[in-house]
Amino acid sequence: MSMTARGRLLAAIFSATLGGALVAGPAAAETLADAIALAYQNNPTILAQRATQRALDENYVQARSGWRPTLSLSGSATWQENRTPLAAIQRDVLGRPVEPTIVNGNGAGAGLTFSQPLWTGGRVAAQVSAAQADILAGRENLRRLEAQILGQVVQSYADVRRDQAALAIREENVKVLTRQLEESQARFDVGEVTRTDVAQSQARLAQARALFQQSQAQLAISRATYAQVVGQNPGDLAPEPSLAYMMPADPDQAFAIADQNNPQLRAQQFTEQASRARVAGARAERLPNVSAQSSLRFNSARDEPYERDLYDREFTATVNVTVPLFSGGLVSSRIRQAVERNNTDRLTTEIVRRSVLQSITGAWSQLIAARANIASSEEQVRAARIAAEGTRQEQQVGLRTTIDVLNAEQELRQAELNQVTARRDEYVAAATVLTQMGRLEAKNLTPSVPQYDPTRNFRKLRMTWGWVPWEEPIGIVDHFLTPWPAPTPDAKPAEAPISPGLQPPPAVPVQGAPR
Repeated sequence: MSMTARGRLLAAIFSATLGGALVAGPAAAETLADAIALAYQNNPTILAQRATQRALDENYVQARSGWRPTLSLSGSATWQENRTPLAAIQRDVLGRPVEPTIVNGNGAGAGLTFSQPLWTGGRVAAQVSAAQADILAGRENLRRLEAQILGQVVQSYADVRRDQAALAIREENVKVLTRQLEESQARFDVGEVTRTDVAQSQARLAQARALFQQSQAQLAISRATYAQVVGQNPGDLAPEPSLAYMMPADPDQAFAIADQNNPQLRAQQFTEQASRARVAGARAERLPNVSAQSSLRFNSARDEPYERDLYDREFTATVNVTVPLFSGGLVSSRIRQAVERNNTDRLTTEIVRRSVLQSITGAWSQLIAARANIASSEEQVRAARIAAEGTRQEQQVGLRTTIDVLNAEQELRQAELNQVTARRDEYVAAATVLTQMGRLEAKNLTPSVPQYDPTRNFRKLRMTWGWVPWEEPIGIVDHFLTPWPAPTPDAKPAEAPISPGLQPPPAVPVQGAPR
């Protein structure tokens, strides 16, 4: 982590004081769309996953290289000297000693070898299909991670606004209880109340101050989480915009959309297709393999290896056919293993589908409960505010005690906190439903922000260095001339962007202002 990023996080943790939390920073309020756009473009987790996807795209190129030729160049140079040692000196037939011998020799050679696969029995075709399915699964995993991060942005944004509102309520509670204590002390001085009333006010004020400090700490935690996800400290956050334009009409519609668009489910379906292609690849190991090879070599074993005219030239062209006959059960074992792995992926697809439906059910239930809680909390706040005001007025005429006023104030603050929490829970539950449906995406939230296209890098790799024009017909032959062709995965259709994107909530007209 850079010093700048670390400084931002530390600032988020230690700057949530009363002044920093309640005083507005920038002139224009920061919107949820701003936070989502910033996280979508700069969040390191998203950027790392995009890099992982680009690395995964290379598997396609590596798989297709099985249809492409290879060309290699080899060369050698040799120098040799043989000496007869003195101990090995013998005498000739006349008894004369033989002189020591020194024999020198050198040679050189160079060769060029070209090899081209002609038919692999479907092995390479299966590898290419598996690589394509893995890449499609990786794109869905990228969608899932982006939705997860954007969901964290929504939650952290709502958490900061909730905790800012809660801190304001706690601060107001401290002010009210401070005035209540002053009033109780004044009335005690003139003999209207007892020391017990003053002690009750003091206890409630001490409790309110402790809760205020807890709210400060909670706000600091929420601000740090926001900075960690978004990349900067939250400023003056605008109210959350409506998500209603993306919400389904009922849970059945949510189930139907999730079954077609949930990234986790789609990724698992592509994973099953990849394992199915690997089953075909394992079966292709039983089939022959045909390749062509040619080589051109120049050799010289004479005393002058650097003389061009003294080299021998050798050219060879070969067609190799390799037929597996017996592997000791290895191929059969690999086939059975690939089949069972495909069975696992197929069953896991159903597991993921049920998990997605369960998550939507839970999130939808939380959404309905939160909406009902909002209505109840609004009524609770209204009634608690009337009760608190009435209790205070009744105390002034002697019909209520100090503890009654304190209890009424406490109920009012708790009702206000419940209202703030209910609104936050409703918004986060709606975002969770959209996440499970596969709709919490930047194209739906911030359509004006440039969208990352994971297919762009893949299209560049389609005809990159190493591509040869004859690999296409070889691939077609390899795919169809096999009794166990691997299925070719196709990208699933993507849901069209849903307009208009996140819009700021309508401004509440000021009383007396022209409409």
